[in-house]
Amino acid sequence: MIMDEQNTEQTAEQTLDLAHVKYVLETALLVSQEPMSLNALKKLFEEKLDNDTLRKVLEEIRGDWEGKGVELVSVATGWRFRSRPEAQK
Repeated sequence: MIMDEQNTEQTAEQTLDLAHVKYVLETALLVSQEPMSLNALKKLFEEKLDNDTLRKVLEEIRGDWEGKGVELVSVATGWRFRSRPEAQK
């Protein structure tokens, strides 16, 4: 049973265009006025997107913004971009 679930997850991830997922997530998060929950982010896609894949892409986006004036953070109500503390002065 566990092997079937892993195979299903791998197949679903392989059929998703992760570059497109990243593009959509980054855009939505940059223009959103409020943090976006995982459920809200999932609604941006017709395809089923599991939480692990979603978190993986969000972490990749976070890494892409390292060293810039804004950062992607996880807060109690979801994910959002904000200015880095050192850039707020």
